[in-house]
Amino acid sequence: MDTIASLFSFITWPVSWVIVQFHKVYGAIFGPDTGWAWGLSIVSLVVLIRICLIPLFVKQIKATRAMQTLQPEMKKIQERYKNDKQRQSEEMMKLYKESGTNPLSSCLPILAQSPFFFALYHVLSAIATGKTIGVINESLLASARHAHIVGAPLAAKFTDSADKVAALGASLTDVRVVTAVMIVMMSASQFYTQRQLMTKNVDTTVKTPFMQQQKMLMYVFPVMFAVFGINFPVGVLVYWLTTNVWTMGQQMYVIHNNPTPGSKAQAAYLERLSKHVTHHGKVRRRSEKAIVKAIVAKGRDRNEFERKFINGLSKAGLAAQADGTVVKGEGAVAVQTEDGTTTTTTATTATPRRQQPKRQSKAQRQSGAVKPAGATDAEQVPPTTSLRKSDEPQDAPPAAADKGGPAKPGNGTRSRAQSGQRKGPQRPKSPSKK
Repeated sequence: MDTIASLFSFITWPVSWVIVQFHKVYGAIFGPDTGWAWGLSIVSLVVLIRICLIPLFVKQIKATRAMQTLQPEMKKIQERYKNDKQRQSEEMMKLYKESGTNPLSSCLPILAQSPFFFALYHVLSAIATGKTIGVINESLLASARHAHIVGAPLAAKFTDSADKVAALGASLTDVRVVTAVMIVMMSASQFYTQRQLMTKNVDTTVKTPFMQQQKMLMYVFPVMFAVFGINFPVGVLVYWLTTNVWTMGQQMYVIHNNPTPGSKAQAAYLERLSKHVTHHGKVRRRSEKAIVKAIVAKGRDRNEFERKFINGLSKAGLAAQADGTVVKGEGAVAVQTEDGTTTTTTATTATPRRQQPKRQSKAQRQSGAVKPAGATDAEQVPPTTSLRKSDEPQDAPPAAADKGGPAKPGNGTRSRAQSGQRKGPQRPKSPSKK
């Protein structure tokens, strides 16, 4: 470990300078020789480094999701060229180039943080051996050697001998108890972070070798921390425990606000977003607009959770726009075009529904009464009488009836058909058979 740390000796000066600047601030509050002053200086160094690495962390998230998207294609290439490793590598590189992804992008935060980690290890090793390093002079060296964190010196290790620990002004039991607790906490935080990533933020619809690798790392990393942790000074354990806690909180924030599509975290997020948008009638945050915009742009390629989200907005009288906003109103209608995108049309006036006329009874149909739509029985319109060609009274008997002959319609008279009887010549009834 000392040999590897010596390779990064060029960065020990800026690391020691940052620690000393923070020590001046915390030393004025807790005292210059206390473990709080030196311990919080190391914690502040971690926070400063991780803030500077946030752009790399965002790039890591994008690269990881891009790799998850490419897993089905990578699996097809592996099966197609399983007997030709060279052609398989060429096709993999071609796939990475076409998609614009880089497998090493997911390791950027760890690679960028490694020099600071080894530089801090080099500084603390020099403090343990009583050597000045960087901007740490004799007075600061004596102050750091007297600093204890819960009874354990800042530069002590789990594997140190009793004489070496006694030279730092502590007991071997205190050092081993403190280092063991910190190693367990460091391994547990790493395991929880990886388990949270696997159980909540992985697309469960696609089973790929990438998921198996992540599951393996979930158990390998805690073991590695436990093995190497016994060789780390207490100050380095403080550094690594702080960065693990930071990573865990950062991962929880990403899973809660920007989950992986198709994961359980996305289902929970879209459910919360649907309730929020339905209650307020709009999308307020920029990050939420970006997610709604991405869902609308997918069209027919939406997963189950995204389709449920769009349908929930439609039922609530809302519709998502292509720019990530949501339109509210009775006339808001989500229309899906042929290419799968969703657009919204808003009607200015509502078209009245056509009223179906009520069904008339048989008596009403025979009497010829017409009942307009929406009219009551009292408002029923009486049937219209036909115009007569003559002014002769309607009940006057025909002239041929006095002669006993058959009634013939006279000029200017019209026989009135009985209700329900067909007009015109009637068919003679056939004689009944006796």
